[in-house]
Amino acid sequence: MRARIVRQRRLAEGRFLIELEVPQKGFAKAAAGQFVHVRIEDSCDPLLRRPFSIHDIVSSSRRPAALLKIVYEVVGKGTELLSQKAASACVDILGPLGSGFDIKAIGRGGKVALVAGGMGVAPLYFLAKRLVEVGCRKSDVGRPIVLIGAKTKAHLLGEKMFKDLGCRVAIATDDGSKGFKGFVTALLEDRLSAMDDGPWTVCACGPKPMLAAVAAVAAKHAVPAYVSLEEFMGCGLGACLGCAIKTASGYRRICHDGPVFDSREIIWESQWNGL
Repeated sequence: MRARIVRQRRLAEGRFLIELEVPQKGFAKAAAGQFVHVRIEDSCDPLLRRPFSIHDIVSSSRRPAALLKIVYEVVGKGTELLSQKAASACVDILGPLGSGFDIKAIGRGGKVALVAGGMGVAPLYFLAKRLVEVGCRKSDVGRPIVLIGAKTKAHLLGEKMFKDLGCRVAIATDDGSKGFKGFVTALLEDRLSAMDDGPWTVCACGPKPMLAAVAAVAAKHAVPAYVSLEEFMGCGLGACLGCAIKTASGYRRICHDGPVFDSREIIWESQWNGL
């Protein structure tokens, strides 16, 4: 479908927020963790679409269109071209695609910790918003806590957005320029070590090494963890098998069976040795 760019703005060096006008009927019920597959240009260069997590959906009862928000980083030709597009330009999108987070299951698990590494804040904001909407904000016990990791303070994204939702936010930077100095998984370890404050459910998105560490910490404390995998994709529909990963139940397709998986299902070692 054709989607018109409503606005685009720079969030930080190389990071952008783009807002697209999309049919409300197709996106109002999009799940947190799902994604859209975007064709940047109406040509063969770049050839493949680019997958982007749904950052937010803003619906209106007075309009047939909804506002789809995407947060992305310029990492190559496709995203560079996207960052140069102005309001009123159009892109072609497929979506919503994939399987997202199970909001009801997560909401029943007591406290919720969202762990974001770098651009992993993109889908987790939409998740936090959905959790707030279904009632996790009714008490301090149910209010999501968000742990954000970044290389430096300059690379940090999303802190204010999560706080505006009423979430408690803790920051970790590799160089200590803001918050805790070290990896965000150390903050998760500290939080889960205080098991006297109730059961937890962990949801995470970020680089694979971080997600593997999140899975290990969650397993150590016997709490469920659901991870949203970031991956290059070919078709985005599960046909090309270009984003297959090894799991306890066999090979799964990130674009079709995920991108959200139970961390206990993934064979993490295979992600660094070519499956």
